[in-house]
Amino acid sequence: MKKIRIGAGAGYSGDRVEPAVELAEKGKLNYLVYECLAERTIALAQQAKMKDPKAGYDLLLEERMRSVLALCQKNGITLISNMGAANPLEAVNKTREIAASLGLSGLKIAAVTGDDVLDAVKASDLRIEENGESIHSLDGKMISANAYLGVAPLLEALRAGANVIITGRVADPALFMAPLIHEFGWSLDDWDKLGKGTLVGHLLECGGQITGGYFADPGFKDVDGLSRLGFPIAEVSEDGSAIITKVEGSGGKVVTATCKEQMLYEIHNPTSYFTPDVVADFSAVTMTQVGPDQVRVEGATGRARSATLKVSVGYRDGFIGEGQMSYAGLGAQTRGQLALDIVEKRLALTGVKVSETRYDLIGVNSIHVRQNPAPVDEVRIRVTGRTDSMKEAVRIGNEVETLYTNGPAGGGGAFKSAKEVIAILSVLLPRESVKAAVSYLEV
Repeated sequence: MKKIRIGAGAGYSGDRVEPAVELAEKGKLNYLVYECLAERTIALAQQAKMKDPKAGYDLLLEERMRSVLALCQKNGITLISNMGAANPLEAVNKTREIAASLGLSGLKIAAVTGDDVLDAVKASDLRIEENGESIHSLDGKMISANAYLGVAPLLEALRAGANVIITGRVADPALFMAPLIHEFGWSLDDWDKLGKGTLVGHLLECGGQITGGYFADPGFKDVDGLSRLGFPIAEVSEDGSAIITKVEGSGGKVVTATCKEQMLYEIHNPTSYFTPDVVADFSAVTMTQVGPDQVRVEGATGRARSATLKVSVGYRDGFIGEGQMSYAGLGAQTRGQLALDIVEKRLALTGVKVSETRYDLIGVNSIHVRQNPAPVDEVRIRVTGRTDSMKEAVRIGNEVETLYTNGPAGGGGAFKSAKEVIAILSVLLPRESVKAAVSYLEV
């Protein structure tokens, strides 16, 4: 039975670089996939593109491409990534430039575009999924709207012989499933096969989480070698079953527990995982340890895809001001609480206009609210507030900083910041309103 090996080179935009190099060198891969695009990441990338038309792709694209392009060509590995973010065309231009500087030739690089649907969303009266309001409630605030594309444009690029494919917003599992459909000739309405392919993609998309990274909990779930954690590989058979593994000798581990945790990660309903290509059902999945760092996964199914595509809408949502200060020694917690009380009164006294505030003692009540927490001998206060202007946001951190000389004894390590908030909401757009396209450059 034919088998395809796919490696996950990254699980998010700022992920480590060297595990992908290890995969390209030693993983015996057919495909290397970099999944680097979170929902808010693309809105921030759109902001960057507004300031500079040549910007808006992943900030680590150049470093990642320089580290693996030659290896991928040498070892016959096709590279797929959503590092194009808000600007796949410029990402492809940069990749061609990098390839030429490395002395490479014979590469066909594809850019997948069409996920930017801001104009279509602005012209609609779509319902916001999170709050039920009309999209027009965001008029004047929207900065981006990107639809989750499926496998179709990726398949087009693969069939055209692309060696490198760079996309914008594509559903994470689709980056991994497209090679399987291409290699195995799966039909785009074979829902069970697409459900299996979606499971493979979902297991790989977060990189080192499935090899023990997000799993590790000393004394309960011990994992060795986390400082050089190996990223995952899926060896997928034509029937859609797969073995999840990693490069021999790399850090971390692949066991049924790491795989089960990743399968359930970010899945609201395991029987109905909606993607642009299929509604996957993971409820009958089985996982079997078949060797050291080898777990067989099988049993996913699927049903027909929906008539709409999810769109992430990025919008300006005010400003956040923040200030922090540390206290240590006898009475640290009491002094920290006094500091918070002072800042709260100061913000009211000086008329800082806030719509929402938090006053936290980090390590005492910033996550868990306790009725009578045990006293601690070191604590860090944090004050945050939401405002309608940068000017007001700045004032929050300034008030915390003044505790140096005007607050309780022994404060130190002051930190302050003020930033605009870019938030994300979702709408569902009829899929016929989204037109993907593929363009090519050659080296």
